Amino acid sequence: MEYPDLVPGTLLRRYKRFLADVRLDDGREVVAHCPNTGSMRAVNVPGCRVWLSPSDNPKRKLAWTWELIELPQPDGGVALASVQTGRANRIVEEALREGRVVELAGYAELKAEVRVSIGDEKASRLDFRLDDPERGSAFVEVKQVTLREADGHGYFPDAVSERGRRHLEVLSALAERGERAVLLFCVAHEAIPDVAPAEHLDPAYAAALRAAAASGVEVLARRCEVGRRGETPVAIRLGPVLPVALERRFND
Repeated sequence: MEYPDLVPGTLLRRYKRFLADVRLDDGREVVAHCPNTGSMRAVNVPGCRVWLSPSDNPKRKLAWTWELIELPQPDGGVALASVQTGRANRIVEEALREGRVVELAGYAELKAEVRVSIGDEKASRLDFRLDDPERGSAFVEVKQVTLREADGHGYFPDAVSERGRRHLEVLSALAERGERAVLLFCVAHEAIPDVAPAEHLDPAYAAALRAAAASGVEVLARRCEVGRRGETPVAIRLGPVLPVALERRFND
Protein backbone atom coordinates (compact mmCIF):
# COMPACT_ATOMS: atom_id res chain seq x y z
CA MET A 1 0.00 0.00 0.00
CA GLU A 2 1.45 3.35 -1.03
CA TYR A 3 1.23 6.43 1.14
CA PRO A 4 0.29 9.85 -0.17
CA ASP A 5 3.13 12.38 0.07
CA LEU A 6 3.87 12.46 3.80
CA VAL A 7 5.00 15.56 5.69
CA PRO A 8 7.32 15.34 8.72
CA GLY A 9 6.92 17.09 12.04
CA THR A 10 7.27 16.73 15.80
CA LEU A 11 4.48 15.47 18.04
CA LEU A 12 3.52 18.03 20.68
CA ARG A 13 0.57 16.25 22.27
CA ARG A 14 -2.40 13.97 21.64
CA TYR A 15 -5.71 14.92 23.27
CA LYS A 16 -9.47 14.27 23.11
CA ARG A 17 -8.56 10.87 21.60
CA PHE A 18 -8.80 12.04 17.99
CA LEU A 19 -6.64 15.18 17.97
CA ALA A 20 -2.89 15.74 17.91
CA ASP A 21 -0.86 18.94 17.87
CA VAL A 22 2.17 18.72 15.59
CA ARG A 23 4.91 21.20 14.75
CA LEU A 24 5.82 20.70 11.09
CA ASP A 25 9.45 20.92 10.03
CA ASP A 26 8.69 24.28 8.38
CA GLY A 27 7.70 25.70 11.80
CA ARG A 28 3.91 25.67 11.43
CA GLU A 29 1.85 24.17 14.23
CA VAL A 30 -1.14 22.17 12.98
CA VAL A 31 -3.93 20.05 14.46
CA ALA A 32 -4.00 16.55 12.96
CA HIS A 33 -6.66 13.88 13.08
CA CYS A 34 -5.52 10.92 15.21
CA PRO A 35 -7.21 7.85 13.68
CA ASN A 36 -6.70 5.58 16.67
CA THR A 37 -9.30 4.88 19.35
CA GLY A 38 -6.94 2.93 21.61
CA SER A 39 -4.76 4.04 24.48
CA MET A 40 -1.75 4.30 22.12
CA ARG A 41 0.39 3.08 25.01
CA ALA A 42 4.08 3.37 24.04
CA VAL A 43 3.38 5.11 20.71
CA ASN A 44 2.02 8.40 22.03
CA VAL A 45 5.41 9.97 22.76
CA PRO A 46 5.60 13.79 22.56
CA GLY A 47 8.86 15.03 21.11
CA CYS A 48 9.15 12.22 18.58
CA ARG A 49 9.22 12.72 14.84
CA VAL A 50 5.90 11.95 13.16
CA TRP A 51 4.62 11.78 9.60
CA LEU A 52 1.32 13.29 8.49
CA SER A 53 -0.74 12.83 5.34
CA PRO A 54 -2.29 16.01 3.94
CA SER A 55 -5.77 16.42 2.44
CA ASP A 56 -7.19 19.19 0.27
CA ASN A 57 -10.77 17.99 0.73
CA PRO A 58 -12.75 21.13 1.71
CA LYS A 59 -15.36 18.98 3.51
CA ARG A 60 -12.84 17.72 6.03
CA LYS A 61 -12.58 19.51 9.37
CA LEU A 62 -8.85 18.75 9.63
CA ALA A 63 -6.43 18.88 6.73
CA TRP A 64 -3.90 16.52 8.33
CA THR A 65 -3.91 12.88 9.46
CA TRP A 66 -1.29 11.38 11.76
CA GLU A 67 0.11 8.27 10.07
CA LEU A 68 3.43 7.23 11.61
CA ILE A 69 5.74 7.91 14.53
CA GLU A 70 9.50 7.31 14.84
CA LEU A 71 10.32 5.75 18.21
CA PRO A 72 13.86 5.79 19.66
CA GLN A 73 15.43 2.37 20.23
CA PRO A 74 18.04 1.17 22.74
CA ASP A 75 20.67 0.84 20.00
CA GLY A 76 20.34 4.53 19.13
CA GLY A 77 18.24 4.01 16.04
CA VAL A 78 14.54 4.58 15.47
CA ALA A 79 11.64 2.30 14.58
CA LEU A 80 8.56 3.39 12.67
CA ALA A 81 5.14 2.51 14.04
CA SER A 82 1.82 3.13 12.33
CA VAL A 83 -0.82 4.82 14.48
CA GLN A 84 -3.40 4.73 11.68
CA THR A 85 -5.49 1.71 12.66
CA GLY A 86 -7.59 2.11 9.52
CA ARG A 87 -4.61 1.09 7.40
CA ALA A 88 -4.29 -2.40 8.91
CA ASN A 89 -7.19 -3.97 7.01
CA ARG A 90 -6.07 -2.44 3.73
CA ILE A 91 -2.53 -3.75 4.27
CA VAL A 92 -3.81 -7.24 5.05
CA GLU A 93 -6.34 -7.24 2.20
CA GLU A 94 -3.61 -6.34 -0.27
CA ALA A 95 -1.45 -9.22 1.02
CA LEU A 96 -4.37 -11.67 0.89
CA ARG A 97 -5.27 -10.73 -2.67
CA GLU A 98 -1.63 -11.13 -3.72
CA GLY A 99 -1.33 -14.51 -1.98
CA ARG A 100 1.44 -13.34 0.34
CA VAL A 101 -0.11 -14.83 3.49
CA VAL A 102 0.86 -18.40 2.68
CA GLU A 103 -1.49 -19.98 5.20
CA LEU A 104 -4.43 -18.20 3.55
CA ALA A 105 -3.39 -18.38 -0.10
CA GLY A 106 -5.37 -20.14 -2.81
CA TYR A 107 -8.93 -19.05 -2.05
CA ALA A 108 -11.02 -17.97 -5.02
CA GLU A 109 -12.90 -15.04 -3.45
CA LEU A 110 -12.44 -12.47 -0.72
CA LYS A 111 -15.23 -10.54 0.97
CA ALA A 112 -14.66 -7.75 3.47
CA GLU A 113 -16.77 -6.76 6.49
CA VAL A 114 -18.81 -9.96 6.70
CA ARG A 115 -21.65 -10.49 9.17
CA VAL A 116 -21.57 -13.68 11.20
CA SER A 117 -24.44 -15.06 13.30
CA ILE A 118 -23.71 -17.41 16.19
CA GLY A 119 -26.77 -19.04 17.74
CA ASP A 120 -29.40 -16.59 18.92
CA GLU A 121 -26.93 -13.78 19.57
CA LYS A 122 -26.81 -10.58 17.58
CA ALA A 123 -24.75 -10.90 14.41
CA SER A 124 -21.13 -9.78 14.63
CA ARG A 125 -18.92 -8.37 11.92
CA LEU A 126 -15.55 -9.90 11.02
CA ASP A 127 -12.98 -8.34 8.73
CA PHE A 128 -12.75 -10.92 5.92
CA ARG A 129 -14.17 -14.17 4.60
CA LEU A 130 -12.24 -16.19 2.05
CA ASP A 131 -14.28 -18.59 -0.07
CA ASP A 132 -13.41 -21.43 -2.38
CA PRO A 133 -15.66 -24.12 -3.93
CA GLU A 134 -13.29 -26.90 -2.88
CA ARG A 135 -11.74 -25.58 0.34
CA GLY A 136 -14.81 -23.93 1.83
CA SER A 137 -14.55 -20.70 3.81
CA ALA A 138 -12.05 -19.07 6.15
CA PHE A 139 -13.07 -16.24 8.49
CA VAL A 140 -10.31 -13.75 9.30
CA GLU A 141 -10.20 -11.05 11.97
CA VAL A 142 -7.33 -8.52 11.89
CA LYS A 143 -5.85 -6.73 14.90
CA GLN A 144 -3.16 -4.06 14.66
CA VAL A 145 -0.32 -4.38 17.17
CA THR A 146 1.88 -1.43 18.15
CA LEU A 147 2.54 -2.03 21.86
CA ARG A 148 6.20 -2.82 22.53
CA GLU A 149 6.78 -3.06 26.26
CA ALA A 150 9.98 -2.47 28.22
CA ASP A 151 10.93 -6.15 27.90
CA GLY A 152 11.25 -5.69 24.12
CA HIS A 153 8.26 -7.86 23.21
CA GLY A 154 4.98 -7.03 21.51
CA TYR A 155 1.58 -7.28 23.19
CA PHE A 156 -2.11 -6.94 22.33
CA PRO A 157 -4.34 -5.19 23.31
CA ASP A 158 -2.94 -1.92 24.66
CA ALA A 159 -6.00 -1.45 26.91
CA VAL A 160 -9.08 -3.42 27.92
CA SER A 161 -10.86 -4.50 24.73
CA GLU A 162 -14.36 -5.87 25.11
CA ARG A 163 -14.81 -5.72 21.35
CA GLY A 164 -11.63 -7.71 20.81
CA ARG A 165 -12.76 -10.35 23.29
CA ARG A 166 -16.13 -10.59 21.53
CA HIS A 167 -14.36 -11.22 18.23
CA LEU A 168 -12.44 -14.07 19.85
CA GLU A 169 -15.67 -15.60 21.10
CA VAL A 170 -17.14 -15.45 17.59
CA LEU A 171 -14.03 -17.01 16.06
CA SER A 172 -14.10 -19.75 18.71
CA ALA A 173 -17.74 -20.53 17.98
CA LEU A 174 -16.98 -20.75 14.26
CA ALA A 175 -14.05 -23.10 14.88
CA GLU A 176 -16.16 -25.29 17.17
CA ARG A 177 -18.77 -25.78 14.45
CA GLY A 178 -16.11 -26.82 11.96
CA GLU A 179 -15.37 -23.55 10.16
CA ARG A 180 -11.85 -22.26 9.59
CA ALA A 181 -11.31 -19.25 11.86
CA VAL A 182 -8.18 -17.10 11.89
CA LEU A 183 -6.92 -14.22 14.03
CA LEU A 184 -4.21 -12.27 12.23
CA PHE A 185 -2.06 -9.82 14.18
CA CYS A 186 -0.87 -7.06 11.85
CA VAL A 187 2.24 -5.82 13.67
CA ALA A 188 2.68 -2.20 12.63
CA HIS A 189 5.89 -1.53 14.58
CA GLU A 190 9.29 -2.24 13.05
CA ALA A 191 10.93 -3.21 16.37
CA ILE A 192 8.39 -5.77 17.60
CA PRO A 193 9.83 -9.32 17.31
CA ASP A 194 6.81 -11.35 18.46
CA VAL A 195 3.32 -11.03 19.93
CA ALA A 196 1.71 -12.18 23.18
CA PRO A 197 -1.61 -11.45 24.88
CA ALA A 198 -1.35 -8.42 27.19
CA GLU A 199 -2.46 -10.16 30.36
CA HIS A 200 -1.10 -7.27 32.45
CA LEU A 201 -3.59 -4.92 30.74
CA ASP A 202 -6.55 -7.15 29.86
CA PRO A 203 -6.49 -10.57 31.57
CA ALA A 204 -9.93 -11.44 30.17
CA TYR A 205 -8.67 -10.99 26.61
CA ALA A 206 -5.58 -13.09 27.34
CA ALA A 207 -7.73 -15.91 28.69
CA ALA A 208 -10.08 -15.66 25.71
CA LEU A 209 -7.16 -15.80 23.27
CA ARG A 210 -5.76 -18.96 24.82
CA ALA A 211 -9.24 -20.50 24.86
CA ALA A 212 -9.76 -19.57 21.21
CA ALA A 213 -6.48 -21.20 20.20
CA ALA A 214 -7.44 -24.33 22.14
CA SER A 215 -10.79 -24.44 20.31
CA GLY A 216 -9.08 -24.45 16.92
CA VAL A 217 -8.71 -20.77 16.04
CA GLU A 218 -5.49 -20.20 14.10
CA VAL A 219 -3.44 -17.32 15.51
CA LEU A 220 -1.02 -15.74 13.05
CA ALA A 221 1.24 -12.68 13.17
CA ARG A 222 2.98 -10.70 10.44
CA ARG A 223 5.11 -7.58 10.79
CA CYS A 224 4.68 -4.66 8.43
CA GLU A 225 7.60 -3.40 6.37
CA VAL A 226 7.88 0.31 5.57
CA GLY A 227 9.45 1.35 2.28
CA ARG A 228 11.33 4.63 2.27
CA ARG A 229 12.63 7.10 -0.27
CA GLY A 230 15.53 8.59 1.61
CA GLU A 231 14.07 9.29 5.07
CA THR A 232 10.49 9.62 3.85
CA PRO A 233 8.10 6.65 4.23
CA VAL A 234 6.42 5.96 0.89
CA ALA A 235 4.75 2.54 1.29
CA ILE A 236 3.83 -0.13 3.82
CA ARG A 237 3.22 -3.83 3.23
CA LEU A 238 2.68 -7.01 5.20
CA GLY A 239 6.00 -8.79 5.64
CA PRO A 240 7.73 -11.38 7.82
CA VAL A 241 6.10 -14.05 9.94
CA LEU A 242 6.39 -13.43 13.68
CA PRO A 243 5.94 -15.96 16.50
CA VAL A 244 2.94 -15.75 18.82
CA ALA A 245 3.71 -16.61 22.48
CA LEU A 246 0.34 -17.37 24.06
CA GLU A 247 1.77 -18.15 27.51
CA ARG A 248 4.27 -15.32 27.89
CA ARG A 249 3.53 -12.73 30.57
CA PHE A 250 4.99 -9.24 30.84
CA ASN A 251 6.83 -8.56 34.07
CA ASP A 252 7.40 -4.85 34.59
